[in-house]
Amino acid sequence: MRREPSLAEKILWKELRRKQTEGVRFRRQQPIGPYIADYYCSELALVIEIDGETHGGREEYDLSRQQWLEANGIKVIRFSNSEIYKNLQGVLHLIRSLCTDREKGETRRVV
Repeated sequence: MRREPSLAEKILWKELRRKQTEGVRFRRQQPIGPYIADYYCSELALVIEIDGETHGGREEYDLSRQQWLEANGIKVIRFSNSEIYKNLQGVLHLIRSLCTDREKGETRRVV
C-alpha cells in the first residue's frame, strides 16, 4: 500500500498535504520505530490511520502497534474507508479539533 494508496487514503491526503489542516504538516507513509504510519505529524505527535479492507484480520497487530505508538507518546486516531467516503467533512472536523487540542499542550514531543 505504500506505493499505491487506497482511494480513501488519496482523498484524505488531498486534504492533509501542504499544511492545509490547521497549518500542521503531515507526512505520508512515515516510518516510526518498527512501524509505518499512514499519516504522521511529528510536531503534534499524531498519527492518522485509515483502515480499509486490508485490515480485516489484523486487529491484534493493529492493537499492539497502537499500544507501542501510544507508549511512546504518539496519539493514534483511526478512520475506516467508509468514514472517509461518507463523512469526509466530519473526519476533517475531528482531525482539526484534535490538532487544536494537541497544540494547546496535550503533546509530548517524540524523538
